[in-house]
Amino acid sequence: MTQFSSSSQEADRYGPDGRYACTRLGASLLIATLIGAGMWAVIVVLPPAQLDFGVDRSAASLPYTLMMCSLAFSTIALGRMSDRFGIVPPLVISAAALGVGFVLAGYAPTLTVFTAAHVLIGFGAGTGFGPMMADISHWFVKRRGVAVVIVASGNYFAGTIWPLLMSLTIPLIGWRATYAGMGVIVAAGVLPLTLAMRRRPSAAVYEQAEAVTEAARADVGISPRLLLMLLIAAGFSCCVAMSMPQVHLVAYCGDLGYGVARGAEMLSLMMALGIISRIGSGFIADMIGGTATLLIGSFMQGVALLLYLYFNGLESLFIVSGIFGLFQGGIVPMYAVICRELLPPRRAGAAIGLAVSATIFGMAFGGYFSGVIFDLTSSYRMAFLNGLLWNAFNLAIVSWLFWRGRRRQPVGELLAA
Repeated sequence: MTQFSSSSQEADRYGPDGRYACTRLGASLLIATLIGAGMWAVIVVLPPAQLDFGVDRSAASLPYTLMMCSLAFSTIALGRMSDRFGIVPPLVISAAALGVGFVLAGYAPTLTVFTAAHVLIGFGAGTGFGPMMADISHWFVKRRGVAVVIVASGNYFAGTIWPLLMSLTIPLIGWRATYAGMGVIVAAGVLPLTLAMRRRPSAAVYEQAEAVTEAARADVGISPRLLLMLLIAAGFSCCVAMSMPQVHLVAYCGDLGYGVARGAEMLSLMMALGIISRIGSGFIADMIGGTATLLIGSFMQGVALLLYLYFNGLESLFIVSGIFGLFQGGIVPMYAVICRELLPPRRAGAAIGLAVSATIFGMAFGGYFSGVIFDLTSSYRMAFLNGLLWNAFNLAIVSWLFWRGRRRQPVGELLAA
């Protein structure tokens, strides 16, 4: 009886939605915030690095683009690794890669070395988003959407905290010393936190999740491969649209004469309000599903991009950037939520890694292509229009998936909904 009671207590403690799951969620958020520095730092140093290396805007955007491409590939590779060995080995790899990459970039003598260092930074940042969302999704059932978006919010916490810290330290010690210091802080912070992430879900948890996803996938009526391909296309297109404000906002403010510091403040505001949007989308997803939530986010992101075409005053840019953060914050985590709703859980790391990597490729392509458009037109207006077109493509895909799922529901369920 004592042995049975002990095993029951352990199952409650380490089961989905239990105490350990909440502790793991907190550790995951902190880790994601630290690792997220790899994605946002180069955006802040883009103007001083461009001046330091003496290159044009598109060349200065190349480190960001290659960093994002490296991030996309490592998200897939480290996601697969987490499916097989758990999340700890990818976290150790990320801590080491980010530490070395930031220090190397900080002391880079040429743009070539600076760019190569960002390939390493991108690889290190690969664990912080897709694999971490996949990992936490196994530990929650009732509030899976909320748990996933909380971990995904680590990326936005990083986008809120790191640009502000960098805008304070760069005038004092320069962007190079700031970069080197970030490498030390990230590596020293992530490695001890991996100790809280050693436990893996039980076989029973995987079996129960498998049965649920098979039933949900049958309701949609498309194959797992086709669904994943559609999510990849949707993720790429939405983030091409998303990248224009996120990647070029700091430079855009500099071009308008408002200064880089103001741009960094706008970016931080966008990310801070994006956290609210992201967490709110998790509650919505738990009520109406990931696809419906993604549809709402895609439409609202298009509205926010449209506002950038008509407002470029300092105050209005702060307002529009805040609106953009509120509208688009919950989009990317929904791809992870949909993967866990409809695809096999034992391959969650790989599936979510592929979907999230598509969003990263979209950010990389959009960030670079927006710089090219600026160099050709000396204006960001056409870049915003380009984002709107890609957003419309995303909206079409998500609308079809939503319609497909609703069409196949029984009439009684539709009336009840």
